[in-house]
Amino acid sequence: MPHSTGPIIVDLPRTRASLDFNRLIPALRDAFIAGATVPLRHAHRLESESAATASLLLMPAWQGGTALGVKIVTVFPDNGKRGLNAVSSTYLLCDGQTGQHLAVIDGNEITGRRTAAASALAGDYLARRDASSLLIVGAGHIAGMLAAAWAAVRPIREVRVWNHRTARAAALAATLGEAGFDATVADDLETAVRASDIISCATLATTPLIHGGWLRPGAHLDLVGGFRPDMREADDDAVRVARVFIDTDAALTEAGDIVHPLASSALTREAIAGTLFTLCRGETPGRQNDQEITLFKSVGSAIEDLAAAALVWSDMRGT
Repeated sequence: MPHSTGPIIVDLPRTRASLDFNRLIPALRDAFIAGATVPLRHAHRLESESAATASLLLMPAWQGGTALGVKIVTVFPDNGKRGLNAVSSTYLLCDGQTGQHLAVIDGNEITGRRTAAASALAGDYLARRDASSLLIVGAGHIAGMLAAAWAAVRPIREVRVWNHRTARAAALAATLGEAGFDATVADDLETAVRASDIISCATLATTPLIHGGWLRPGAHLDLVGGFRPDMREADDDAVRVARVFIDTDAALTEAGDIVHPLASSALTREAIAGTLFTLCRGETPGRQNDQEITLFKSVGSAIEDLAAAALVWSDMRGT
């Protein structure tokens, strides 16, 4: 729709209100079925005052003459020490026919919600139908959304939270408790992994946290955090014991949890069972039995951002 008065500024509360997981997960499913033009993500490393490497990411996507948009993301891993989120982002949505700027949308909320929704979307194909115990590894912005996303697709009754900073895990568990979840802090990561149906990791780890030997039969491992080849949340044994899925082929070159096992021959390209495209389109079967261990690695895709932004814009127009 033409829009000539300048872009609407959509703040966090209005963005959040439009992206309820019961709406967002089906919207992502539809987007992966329909497809979009998604150029390679532009990733730039930035010099920073800290030892941690900062990053600038540019993520464009468009669907014919319908809509186009781009997300601008900065990642500063040491921001937790400053009491700030590691990730900051803004989404610019444009008219697909005229290129006019329609809306500037809170990108952090889009990123967190579409990331959690993508995990739940994959999990709807890969996690056991009766999976009820969820372990969240991490306590940041995205980790805080995972329980609600998973509860939209599975009967989650018990949530454990583990983080290398116990105080942050306790804070997230308290917040989840206020939201109605039976949430507790996991003191020991191995014990918590062994006891969980779903393990969902949203960290910036550069050395593996999850070991394949900890995964019990029927478990589903969801790896959200790593988006660079030097970042890892699980070891090579995890991909050896699991049936492996990725969100898009970008994970083959961007995700340390895939790149390193491919390099060590713990994983072969042919052994990767499918992507969100093939799962959503019915081209790849999901979980095949209740004893199978499944693994989903996501690096994020601009098609998800575009689908989320379209939902927000639809609400802004009252359609």
